Amino acid sequence: MRVCNILPANRCWAAVRLWRKVTTWSAVGAAFNSNPVRRLDLLQRHGLFGVPELSSTEGFERVQRRALLEAEQLVAKACRTAPGASTVEVFDKLSDTLCRVADLADFIKVAHPDPEYREAGEKTCIKIGTAVEKLNTNVELCRSLKNLLDNQEVMDQLDPETRRVAELFMFDFEISGIHLDEEQRKEAVDLNVKLLDLNNQFLMGCHMPNRIDGRALPTHIHHHFTSEGNYLQIGGLHADSPDDVVREVAYRIFLYPNRDLMDILDQLLSCRNKLARLVGYESYAHRALRGTMAKNPDNVMNFLQLLTDKLKDRTEKDFKMMKDMKCKLNPRNPDLMPWDHSYLSGVIRAERFNIEPSLYSPYFSLGSCMDGLNALFTQLYGVSLLAEQPSAGEVWSEDVRKLAVVHETEGLLGYIYCDFFIRPDKPHQDCHFTVRGGRMQDDGRYQLPVVALMLSLPRPGRDAPTLLTPAMMENLFHEMGHAMHSMLGRTRYQHVTGTRCATDFAEVPSILMEYFATDYRVISQFARDYQTGQVFYAALDQAYHGKPQSRSTTDILIDLQQKYYGLPCVPNTAWHLRFSHLVGYGAKYYSYLMSRAVASMVWRQCFQKDPLNRDTGERYRREMLAHGGGREPMQMVEDMLQKKPSMEDFVDALVSEMDPDFESIIMDSEN
Repeated sequence: MRVCNILPANRCWAAVRLWRKVTTWSAVGAAFNSNPVRRLDLLQRHGLFGVPELSSTEGFERVQRRALLEAEQLVAKACRTAPGASTVEVFDKLSDTLCRVADLADFIKVAHPDPEYREAGEKTCIKIGTAVEKLNTNVELCRSLKNLLDNQEVMDQLDPETRRVAELFMFDFEISGIHLDEEQRKEAVDLNVKLLDLNNQFLMGCHMPNRIDGRALPTHIHHHFTSEGNYLQIGGLHADSPDDVVREVAYRIFLYPNRDLMDILDQLLSCRNKLARLVGYESYAHRALRGTMAKNPDNVMNFLQLLTDKLKDRTEKDFKMMKDMKCKLNPRNPDLMPWDHSYLSGVIRAERFNIEPSLYSPYFSLGSCMDGLNALFTQLYGVSLLAEQPSAGEVWSEDVRKLAVVHETEGLLGYIYCDFFIRPDKPHQDCHFTVRGGRMQDDGRYQLPVVALMLSLPRPGRDAPTLLTPAMMENLFHEMGHAMHSMLGRTRYQHVTGTRCATDFAEVPSILMEYFATDYRVISQFARDYQTGQVFYAALDQAYHGKPQSRSTTDILIDLQQKYYGLPCVPNTAWHLRFSHLVGYGAKYYSYLMSRAVASMVWRQCFQKDPLNRDTGERYRREMLAHGGGREPMQMVEDMLQKKPSMEDFVDALVSEMDPDFESIIMDSEN
């Protein structure tokens, strides 16, 4: 059991073509292009997400107690249920009971502006998480499931989704150490509980700003950073700043090593390795990659090395273009440094392809983007986004919008809460959270999925809407891809609903949405981030979660940065201490690359010629979105592409995006 939460010259911007025809905003467009007007509800105050108890922080304790009591009753029921589909149904109800509390709390601990709510959410996560780890080593509970799996006659009568969910629940038992003796099982639980705390500590540290005495920095750059008395806070890399000094200062200070956080990371990696070895795996990476498309660490490293080798010449050309551009912009300081990559890539794109953001950003108001998404989903799936007025107390900030997702024949599919705007103490990260998974209930009605999307967009002004840069628009489409994966899935069990699937498949729907947002044949002509950055990050992630090495995490980073990135590591910086994906994507960061490869193949084969084709949209939903984690991920890919892709196919799909010459070679070989 797991508690799961938290995406050419003749331009093909499918959604943009639709919204550029708009002369007046739809209700959903208007909702995002203006500040919200909240309805006064003086008689009744609802709780967060409509949960009555969560109108106060004390309500978390009540919701938590109720969930644990119900879980206890469901465990007893599971242990006395005869082998059959009902066994899986009880297990899924048990999982849903705990996930509905833990997933909601997991979001609140990150997003709520009130620190007391964040603390209550964090305590709830730890409490429910501890209970889950104990259930995963409950021998009697496991035996009830094993009785089903060992009964071949009964298993043969189950539908494929039910059989797979039963096997996934058993997999959760196995990776938690159910086969160990009592003392070792207790050790496994203790290690998992310790990891919950270490994960939280590392995530908090990753996002904490560093500060420096303002007198140490040139006064002309002070306004780029947040003032705190005599100090300046540096809370990010400022990677797109046109000022070389700002970029360098931000890079050196934000990434300055923190000894305490280094110790936490060391403990986290050691604890993960110890847990993996305890339950019978060669390394944490071997444990984490079971059930994924990649299968094991050797396949991942083979994938990354193949990609690196095929991109070598292209990477060298791109770095030379960036170095030449820096010489042109700053001849007195021409050396190419890590803090230059993002900014210079953007400058070269703008110069070569005349895509300066100021030329077209008026088209990309947030409202117009939401109108475009609405039109796109209507054409592809028969789905509309309807803006709803939240009840008093239902949302955690007044600028959160609520969307109902409605199908033209199936009716209401679920809800999306859109927390899109920056505010104090809100993490600068874009992500999707499952708040409630979809499942078939005992009464035959479907439990509607609820998700929350978090972005970091500037707030609309009094007379002007929020305008999106191309990167912001791409992120919006990405996260909406995750949301629609959750909305369009109709699995029988919440354990495999929506994004609750193999990590290297979960990013496919979100990355595919990026193709609808961008003219990929133009953008991809130069240095996508994954060309150098993501391969390096993925290789580093694998090294940290492979067999322990007799050297520091910093030494490992220095070595791999030289091998996979091409620019040297800057002394007295610790980029890995800002690598928050080590928590949620431990040993699985390669998933962005593999998912992008799959999305690229799906786009080119299915959507590129006619991105608004309803039949293709329905087929995509039927073959991939509808199943969540209820089918083997590679089987869904094979069914959609109508062939079994190899590791070479994945690599070639990525390389062809960046190198037109390579793409023509691939197309010739296929003809």
